[in-house]
Amino acid sequence: MKEALKEAKKCSKYEDVPIGAVIVLNNEIIGRGYNQVEKLSDPTAHAEKIAIKKAIKHINYKHLINAILYVTLEPCSMCSGSIVLTRIKKIVYGASDTKAGACGSLYNIVQDKRLNHRCEVVKGVLEEECSQLLKDFFKKLRKKGNGK
Repeated sequence: MKEALKEAKKCSKYEDVPIGAVIVLNNEIIGRGYNQVEKLSDPTAHAEKIAIKKAIKHINYKHLINAILYVTLEPCSMCSGSIVLTRIKKIVYGASDTKAGACGSLYNIVQDKRLNHRCEVVKGVLEEECSQLLKDFFKKLRKKGNGK
């Protein structure tokens, strides 16, 4: 999770919401990503999706069987769908997202028995550190917006 936090901190250059992700397979990081929605002007450029694309390219296969995704914020429905499709084994996330989380908070796409794949979910890893990064970002954004 510390590596995912390092990725999240890269977002400050572009004023993107600080979310970072890494994918680990056989104790090796095979994919890294940070939120680049603002940087790329692309609403699908989430940390998880970027890390997934890099991991797939690294192993040259469409499924990430036995891989673990570490991400600072609970994945949304779009990312959770990608996680299911790539057959990631486990998701470990820091902060829960009660407004858009799709790994148990609002929805639980990654453990839906109607789908062909389900993931193990571990939540709350370095939760305070992950949450604080987001709180600081939004506090700064509100101050900037108010001209203070």
